[in-house]
This record gives sequence, structure tokens and C-alpha cells, in this order.
Amino acid sequence: MVRKRFCGLVLVLVVLALATSTSAKSKEEERLENTATVLQEILNIPDGIPQDLLDKAACVLVVPSVKKAGFIVAVRVGKGAGSCRTGEKMDGPWSAPAMLELGGGSVGFQAGGQATDFVLLIMNPKGAKKLLESKFTLGADASVSAGPKGRTAEAATDAQMGAEILTYSRSKGLFAGVSLEGAPLSQDGDANQKIYGKRIEAKDILLGAGEPVPAAGKPLVDLLTSKSPKNISAQ
Repeated sequence: MVRKRFCGLVLVLVVLALATSTSAKSKEEERLENTATVLQEILNIPDGIPQDLLDKAACVLVVPSVKKAGFIVAVRVGKGAGSCRTGEKMDGPWSAPAMLELGGGSVGFQAGGQATDFVLLIMNPKGAKKLLESKFTLGADASVSAGPKGRTAEAATDAQMGAEILTYSRSKGLFAGVSLEGAPLSQDGDANQKIYGKRIEAKDILLGAGEPVPAAGKPLVDLLTSKSPKNISAQ
């Protein structure tokens, strides 16, 4: 009887340990899967991100539900993921996704908080090179501009068309180009380790060095492949 109880206790502990491990991993997988959901919703917005800009983008980053909170000083912190076109000219298939962090602060009289989704388009290999670094600051290390909206980019300004990174946001149902100048963008090493099961640099994932797409990242990569299979700027 005692032996049965002991075996039962061991079984419970094993189940709890597995559940804890699975839960920790599922948190990262849920975040990665959520990037595909957010991007799908944003791409479905009428007069949203111009298709020709998406087709020229070297990389796409999605940061779901960035929390903006504070009083006097507003702080943005968010975690998401991105994928880049592979190949020397960045004209190949979309890479496996790398987990990334977006942070920063802005001064302003604000109270309360709101959730904001961000999409960043990296428009050329120079901008993509910055993304491959462990950390860089938008606006300081790479030119950034609020992205134009509409079915095409014909109405975009010279500043927008010359920017290395175009940024968009969705908050409370409102979608618009938004400036993220001064915000640091860095790789999330711990999250990448949980997703890929090993320590791996974001650049090794995004360069398409044979890293297989994890199950949780497949919706994002499949969506990008479906919506923008070719890089028209590389033709």
C-alpha cells in the first residue's frame, strides 16, 4: 500500500514537472504564433500596408501587444519575432523566425496603459544588416520613418521611401504609420534558445543557414510566403 502511494506521488511529481516545462515553452510558442495572427489581421486592413512595400521588404518584424504604461514618462516594452528573405541578394524564401525585443521610452503626460501591435518593414539589405547585430537603435543606427498607408506607396514621401525601416502600429482598432525613432531593437537570446532548443544567434537564424522552421513559427513564415513570395526590389 505504501509502495503504491509512493509510486503515485512520484507519478504526480513527474507530471507536474513536465507540465511546468511544457508551460514555459508554450509561452514562447504562443508569442511566436501570435505574431502570425497579428500580421494576418493587419495585412487584411483595407488601405493598410501597401502591397508594393511589402513586396520590396527584406525583412518583416511583428511585435504584438506592446504595453505602454506610465505617468509623466511613457515606456514601451514588447517582444516579437521577425523573418528575412534569404539569399545573397535577399531574394530567396523567408527564413525561420528569430525572437526579438523592442524597447524604449518617451516623455509625455500620460496615465493608464494601452496595448499596441507593431509591424516593422526592413526595406533594404543595409537595414537588414543592422537587424543582424545583437542590438541597435532605430533612427540612430538605421533610418526609420512612419510607414505610408494605402493600396500602393504612390503617396509616400521621399523621407519614407528613403528610410531603411518603415514602422506601423495598431492600437484600439486604429492602424497608422508611427515613428519609433530612439527605440532599441535587440535579439531575445533566451526566447530563441527555448524555441530552437539551443543557444543560437538571431543572425544565424535570419540568414537562412539551414535552420529549420519550428512548428510555432510555421504560420508566420507561411503567411509571408503567401502574401509576398517574391522580392520585387531584387529583380
